[in-house]
Amino acid sequence: MSKTVQIGSKSQFDSLLQSSKIVVTDFYADRCGPCKQIAPIYEQLSAQLSRPNKITFAKVNTEKQREVAQQYGVTVLPTFITFKNTEIVESIKGADPQKLQAVVKKLAAEADSDGANGFGETSSNGSASWTAASLPKGYSDVTDQVDVRGLDLLNSASECGTARTLFDNRKPSSLDSRMSKGKGPSKREEDNKDWVESDTDEQLMLYVPFLSTLKVHTLHITSLPPKDHDEPPMRPKTIQLYSNRAHVLGFDEAEDLPATQAITLNPRDWDEKTGTAKVELRFVKFQNITSLVVFIVDGEGNGEKVRIDRIRIVGETGEKRDPGKLEKVGEHDG
Repeated sequence: MSKTVQIGSKSQFDSLLQSSKIVVTDFYADRCGPCKQIAPIYEQLSAQLSRPNKITFAKVNTEKQREVAQQYGVTVLPTFITFKNTEIVESIKGADPQKLQAVVKKLAAEADSDGANGFGETSSNGSASWTAASLPKGYSDVTDQVDVRGLDLLNSASECGTARTLFDNRKPSSLDSRMSKGKGPSKREEDNKDWVESDTDEQLMLYVPFLSTLKVHTLHITSLPPKDHDEPPMRPKTIQLYSNRAHVLGFDEAEDLPATQAITLNPRDWDEKTGTAKVELRFVKFQNITSLVVFIVDGEGNGEKVRIDRIRIVGETGEKRDPGKLEKVGEHDG
């Protein structure tokens, strides 16, 4: 479910500015082409960085909320205005994905450094994102290019997280309980099972579309099965990757298709502190990637279920979708 707040009145927007320290606002119109093109990126940022009363993402339909648009001088669509403590701190006119991401992540990092817990640990590139392992020289974390609205996950247990959980930029809650030296699960871990487990057997099938063409160098896969359970879920062992598919594969379909790369993980591949394995890919085969299908074939052991807490994608960002030309408010008015 989207965390973005759809503004229905001026009073609602005024109240939101008072209740949330940071408010990122997307002024758009339903018939605005560039607005639609940048919307998945905005939703991705909202899914990753929204925190109650700390950072909130809102959308204002300028055709329905003209008073709000006029109050803030919106004349170009889309326009993104960021407020901090009710004051405007940044305004972006037009569909500029790179600038939008940079501005929002900088604010999130500032909120984190100000003691606003829950934004994740700040990575070396300045974004508020938990990083499980070191990055190879010359490459960066490009997980923010995952199009979360197009994710698909087959055979996942309903009582655990969803596909979006895997790309959450916060530190997995299970790491808190591990560092508490046997004090049991953390409150966050009990309240929110922020991991994915397979359901009827050990297999999982994950479809990951991207917002831009990527060169994928490495996958960081985090799996933190509890050590004190009688029948804990397993870590992934055999993984098959399929590149540039239009949709998720069925399990039987995947068995019959040649994988772009097949990986077998060994116990020594997992870092015991972070529960993370660095999966290096055959880089030459992952140069112009628009989507990945990740097939977890089996797990490490004799259990019946497999668990994954996080997936981070490391590589280079290539060509983005053309945001189109700027559109002015009222251009579509009849």
